[in-house]
Amino acid sequence: MKALIICLAAIAVAGLCLSAQNLAYVPDSSWRAPQSAVARHNPLSDRRELAAGGRKLFARNCADCHGSDGSGNEKKHSADLQLPMVQEQSDGALFWKISNGNTVRGMPSWSKLPELQRWQLVLYVRTLKPADPAAH
Repeated sequence: MKALIICLAAIAVAGLCLSAQNLAYVPDSSWRAPQSAVARHNPLSDRRELAAGGRKLFARNCADCHGSDGSGNEKKHSADLQLPMVQEQSDGALFWKISNGNTVRGMPSWSKLPELQRWQLVLYVRTLKPADPAAH
């Protein structure tokens, strides 16, 4: 009986983990930042407390598509920002993607935001982690 309860609990947890992911998301392998952008250093990297401002910017500008937790599950094709393939990109690559967008996939350019605010968004994206890291 105890084994059955444990098994059912494991199935329930797995279901919750899957529901937190955007299973429809397929990365655009052709959307790559140029090497010069990849190599850019975040001028705010030593000011992690500024991620709080990035969180506010994210809530205002990004959460509608990427979800409040960055999982991307609120719209069909929006990126899951918690995925290792996103988190492993350099700060410069993320900054470039935020700045330039990918209109083919519905990601607008956020170049109208001041540069330091875009770097704050990068800081905040770095804080986006799945509730259960094993889910990714």
